Amino acid sequence: MQRIAILGLGRFGTTLAKSLGKSDVEVIAIDRNPNLVTAVKDDVALAVRLDSTDEEALLSQDLQNCDVCVVAIGENFEGALLTTATLKKIGAKRIICRAQTTTHAEIFQSIGADDIVQPEIETGNSLARRLANPQFQDLIELAEGYSLIDIRCPVEFRGKTLSQLQLRTKYQVNLVALKRTVTVQKDGELIQTLRITSVPKPDDVMQPDDVLVLVGSHESLERLPRG
Repeated sequence: MQRIAILGLGRFGTTLAKSLGKSDVEVIAIDRNPNLVTAVKDDVALAVRLDSTDEEALLSQDLQNCDVCVVAIGENFEGALLTTATLKKIGAKRIICRAQTTTHAEIFQSIGADDIVQPEIETGNSLARRLANPQFQDLIELAEGYSLIDIRCPVEFRGKTLSQLQLRTKYQVNLVALKRTVTVQKDGELIQTLRITSVPKPDDVMQPDDVLVLVGSHESLERLPRG
């Protein structure tokens, strides 16, 4: 069984931890906020309150032997940077960092991050993976055999609710987020903007331009409908 540590339990980290917890993955969820730790403790193998910049604290949880460590800290860039550096120092096998900007992404990479989660920018490697899997818009490998992907709503999903799709039952994948382009009024003008829903409702109806962010094994993801 793969071991994945999620450091930082904001919206992104919590959703990722809970989704991976539903798969055949041992998830270690970490944050210094006790309320956030408590909120995920029933959904993961282990939820721990600790300072992710503390080397001894990370070693106490054997994070150096996890298959992947995901630094999901979003707002506190300094904390995310120190966490990444500490993980690198203890010999973490693979570090994936969530970056808010291109500059942040470059800094994370310069100190040893193995991969960056930055949906606004597509790297050459992600493009190559997407071309190899045409139904995927983006793909991030979380651990051996498991990935997080963006997939445009397949034709046979359109017009159906999430509860009707039964993604976990039929495909053994978990929905992390739903991306949808919506029209809003700003300064008297109608503009289109991207809305990301981290906790979609069961009665949400899938639209043609929706993008589903899914987590699952490679085999399960490849069974998803194409086109």
